[in-house]
Amino acid sequence: MLRQVGLAALITAVSMPLMAREITLEETVTIKSVNSAALAPGAQFAAFTRVNPRQPYKDDDGSPFTELFTVSGENEPVPFVTGKEGVGSVAVSPDGSGIYFLSKRGNDKHTSLYRIATSGGEAQKVLSHETAISSYTISGDGRYIAFRAKSKADSDAEKLKKKGFKAEIYEEQLEFTHVWLWDTQADEAKPVQLTRDVQIWSVDFRPQHEQLLVRTAPTPLVDDNYMSSQYRLIDYAGDAVSDFASEGKLGDARFSPDGRYLAVIGAADYNDPSAGRLYVYDTQKDNARTEVLPDYQGHVKDIAWRRNDEVIWLGHRGTTSEVQALTMQWLESRQLLAPGIAVVIDIEAVPGQSEVLVRAHKPEHPTELFRLQNQTLIRLTDSNPWLAEITMPRQESMTYKARDGLELEGIVVYPTDYQSEQRYPLIMVVHGGPEAHYSNGWLDRYASPAKYAAQQGYALFFPNYRGSTGRGVEFSKLGQNDYAGKEFDDLVDGKNHLVETGLADDEKIGITGGSYGGFASAWAATALTEHFDASVMSVGISDNISKFGTTDIPKEMHAVHARSYPWDKWQWYLERSPIYHAEKARTPLLIMHGKEDTRVHPSQSMEMYRYLKTHDNVPVRLVLYPGEGHGNRKAAAQLDYSMRLMRWMEHFLVEGGTEAPPHELPHAEKL
Repeated sequence: MLRQVGLAALITAVSMPLMAREITLEETVTIKSVNSAALAPGAQFAAFTRVNPRQPYKDDDGSPFTELFTVSGENEPVPFVTGKEGVGSVAVSPDGSGIYFLSKRGNDKHTSLYRIATSGGEAQKVLSHETAISSYTISGDGRYIAFRAKSKADSDAEKLKKKGFKAEIYEEQLEFTHVWLWDTQADEAKPVQLTRDVQIWSVDFRPQHEQLLVRTAPTPLVDDNYMSSQYRLIDYAGDAVSDFASEGKLGDARFSPDGRYLAVIGAADYNDPSAGRLYVYDTQKDNARTEVLPDYQGHVKDIAWRRNDEVIWLGHRGTTSEVQALTMQWLESRQLLAPGIAVVIDIEAVPGQSEVLVRAHKPEHPTELFRLQNQTLIRLTDSNPWLAEITMPRQESMTYKARDGLELEGIVVYPTDYQSEQRYPLIMVVHGGPEAHYSNGWLDRYASPAKYAAQQGYALFFPNYRGSTGRGVEFSKLGQNDYAGKEFDDLVDGKNHLVETGLADDEKIGITGGSYGGFASAWAATALTEHFDASVMSVGISDNISKFGTTDIPKEMHAVHARSYPWDKWQWYLERSPIYHAEKARTPLLIMHGKEDTRVHPSQSMEMYRYLKTHDNVPVRLVLYPGEGHGNRKAAAQLDYSMRLMRWMEHFLVEGGTEAPPHELPHAEKL
C-alpha cells in the first residue's frame, strides 16, 4: 500500500510553532524553483523566472507555468508577470529600463518578444515574427536585436497536407533555424535573415564590434548539435568573419567586455563525453586558443566576464561545486566560493561590477537565487517556504573502492528515522549519460523522490560510477568501449559497501534510473539479477544493436560511448544487451517509457517487456506515457511515475510480494 501524508498534517495554528511533517509525492513533483536569472547593468537589480508546475488533478495537462520577478538588494522579490503564464529567455535592456522575455500570449500564433518596463505596468509586444522566436540577444547599445527562428512554412505544403499528402521523409525534410537581425531604430525596418542552409544553435553580439557570434551545425539533427557544431563570427550582412577551431562537444561561449577574448566551454577531444574544459581564444592573435585550466580535475559548467581580463568560472568537482575568478594576464585563479557550500548550477555577472549572482541548490531546498559576496552566499529567494516544515533526512557524500581499486563517490540519503543498529531497504538511483554526475544538493525528482522514500523507511544511494563527469576527462572516459562492464560492476560494489557498513539490507535492494540509468536498471534485473530484488527501468536501453538503429544520436554513441559500431562486433553488442540475459532474470522489473522518445526509442522497452513476458520467470510491467519523450515533463505524468515507482519498491522490497501489484492507481479519487 502506498503511504502518503496529506495536507491535513499541516499545523495551522498561528500561535504554535510549526511541527515537522512528511512531504507528499504531489509536493515533490510540484516544487517551485528559480530557473533563470539576468543581472541588470550596474547590478542595481536582477530579473529572474520561477517555474510553477501545474497542480495534478486541478490543472489541465500541460507544461509548467513560468513567472517573472525582480529582486533588488536583499529586499523581497517583486512580481512582474505571474499566474498561468509562460515566460522564457529573460534579459534586461542595456539601459536597465526594461525587461525583455519570450512568451506566447493572447492571440499570438507563435512565441514573440515582449518588454515590460522596470517601473511596472503591462508587458508590450516588441516583435512578432512569421514563426516562433527560439532565442534572442540585444546589442550593447540597445539598437539591434538578433534572434533565431525558422522560415515560414511553404504555403503549398500546407495546402497539400490538408488534402492528405503528408508523407514524412525521415531525416531529409530538415527545417533550419536561422539568424535574423532587426534594426530597431530604422524606419519601418523588418528583420533581415542572415543565414541559410546551416543550423544555428545560438547567437550573441560581439561587444564593440558589428559582429555576431553564432554556433553552427551542418544540419538541425541532434547528433550534429552534439558532435559537429562550431563557433563562428559573422558580420551584420551575414558574411563569415572567422571561425574558432574546436573538436567534439561545445558548451557556452562568452566574449570579454572589449570583444578581445572569447571564453568557450569545450571538449578535450572528439571522444570527450562532455564539454567541460575551459578555452580562451585571443582575437588579436588570429584566434589562438589556450586551455586555461589544463589540469582541472572537474568539469567547467558556466562562465561570465567581470572585466576585460577576468573571467568567472563555475566548476563541478566530485559531488561539490566551486566558483573561481581567472585573470588573463597570469592565467591564475582565485577562489570566490569554496566547494561544499552549495551546488551552484550557473553564474551571472556584468562588466565593471563586483556583483556575482548564482543559482544554487542544497539538500534542504531546490534551485534558488543567491548573491555571492565575500566567499559566502546570501539567499535572495525562497520559492517554497513550506519546506521549513518538512523533516529533512540526513544526506552525505560517500567514497568507496571498486573491486579493481578505483575510488568512487556517491551520495547517501538515510531513512528519516535512521537507527545505526538497523538495516534498511535500499533504493539505488543511477544517473543517465553516463556523462553526468550527482552533486550533494537537492536530489528530489519525480523519478527519485528522495525525501518521500526516506520517510517511508528507505535508504537511497546515488552513485557516480566510472564514466561520470565531475572528475576530469580521463575518469569520464573509463566506461567507453565497455558497455555494462566495469561501470555497472561499480554499482554492485557500491551496494556491497552499504551492506558491509550495516546500512542496507542485502535482501531488500532496489535499483532505478533513466536512459543510461535505465540501461543499468535493466542490466541489474537480468545479468546481475542475484544482487537486486526490485528494478524500475525508465526510457532505458535493452538491445544495443537495435538501439543504434533507432536513436537520434548514433554519431555520439560511436564517438563517446561505444567507440565502435555494431557491425564491428555483433556478438559483443548482443551480449552487452539486457535482452540477451532475459532468461536469467529473477528481479521484478517495472518499465516506463515516453511514447514520443527519439533518444531511446520505446521499442527498447517493448523488447525488454516481450522477452521477460515470454520467459515468464519474473513479474514485469510496461507503462507508456503518450505525449512524453525522453523523460516525463508534465506534472500528471510525473506524479503517476512516482506513485508507480514507490508502489513497485514497497510491494517487492517491504511487503514481500511475488506477483505484480495491481496496475490501477487511485487518480480518480483525487479529482
